[in-house]
Amino acid sequence: MERVESHARERGIDRLLLHAQVPVRGFYETLGYEAFGEEFEEAEIPHVKMRKRP
Repeated sequence: MERVESHARERGIDRLLLHAQVPVRGFYETLGYEAFGEEFEEAEIPHVKMRKRP
C-alpha cells in the first residue's frame, strides 16, 4: 500500500478509493483509510468503500 500511495502522490492524485471486505476494514483503517457510504455485496462478500488522501 505504501508503494501505491507513493505512486499516487508522484502523479498528483489527491484521493485513493478502494472496496474493502468488511472483515478486513480495520486493517485499512490502521493505514489511514476512512469508510464511507453503506455496506454492499461484491462477489457475495460484504464490502465497504474507503478513501484516503495520499
